Amino acid sequence: MSDTAFSDLVLPPDGRQSETARAIQRGALRYLAARGLVGVPEFSLASGRRADIAALDLRGEVWVVEIKSSVTDFRTDRKWADYRAHCDRLFFAVGPDFPVEILPEDTGILVADAFGAGLVREAPLHALAGATRKALTLRFARAAAGRLMGLMDPEALRGVVL
Repeated sequence: MSDTAFSDLVLPPDGRQSETARAIQRGALRYLAARGLVGVPEFSLASGRRADIAALDLRGEVWVVEIKSSVTDFRTDRKWADYRAHCDRLFFAVGPDFPVEILPEDTGILVADAFGAGLVREAPLHALAGATRKALTLRFARAAAGRLMGLMDPEALRGVVL
């Protein structure tokens, strides 16, 4: 199967996100790709939390991007602090009208729309322990491969634990 055959495979929207959040997600994923990272949206962490985007660079550095579609979304959802244990860098991705000054100073900031994103602030590095990185990378690989397999043949994954 050629790489061009994969261009027809598209994940359906999961239905949990607002239109604004989907646009921010798309722009953030485009930004990550332009920087050489690959991302998995709605990535389940070992803690049971779900990161809006988990991404890997070529060296194996792990980024988590938390999407905030509104100030209310940011103020009512404090789960993001738990994501630090699962990444080397933690970012918020917000829309162009979001007041970025309310975001924590020890996180990175991407301002995104459906067409791309811009870096407002780089996230500080807080390196993962080797064993944590290995387990997270394996989880990432299985999630990404499982999603691709599911697109190609949804019945193939029955009973497979990702």
